[in-house]
Amino acid sequence: MLNRLATTVGILALSTGLALAQTPAAETPAATGTAPSAAQATKDMKEFEAAKLAKVNLAQAIQTAESQGEKGRAIDADFEKAGSKDPAHYSIKVVYPDGKLMEYGINADTGALFKSENQPIERYFTRLKTADFQNAKTSLKDAIAMAEQHAAGGKAYEAEVERDGNAVQYEISVALADRSQEVKIGPDGKIVDK
Repeated sequence: MLNRLATTVGILALSTGLALAQTPAAETPAATGTAPSAAQATKDMKEFEAAKLAKVNLAQAIQTAESQGEKGRAIDADFEKAGSKDPAHYSIKVVYPDGKLMEYGINADTGALFKSENQPIERYFTRLKTADFQNAKTSLKDAIAMAEQHAAGGKAYEAEVERDGNAVQYEISVALADRSQEVKIGPDGKIVDK
């Protein structure tokens, strides 16, 4: 009986060893000899960490979006990590003097426009009028530069326009080495203390 048990255990160990030897190694960068793609590398990062790796900065992306039409002004900009369909990109909303609102997708690595679509304007203008954006003394691009300077050289990755009375105010998210910082810029182009 003990002989049979020892033989059975031996055969089981041998078959398990053969099965493991025939199983391919896990698909890891070390096993395949390839580095992970940028999308894979940023998948587990927080948004501000992934934004720091973008080759194109937020101000450049806004410049590209605003150049798509005549006299448009950016009112909202968000960094989006790469997804299954889209590359890492900036989603930028631009309002035009005629009241049209467009959203542009700007590739964060190449700076190229990769999508554009009309947006419903009503939800953005319950607080502000189109003219408020056009008459603002400080543009979103200028506010971004001020916020980056205030945040000791961080990299802006999100920006939005808010209402301050009848004027625009900007809220900028800046990626720092280990965290994100919010900076508010008033309609006069000065930092607003929280």
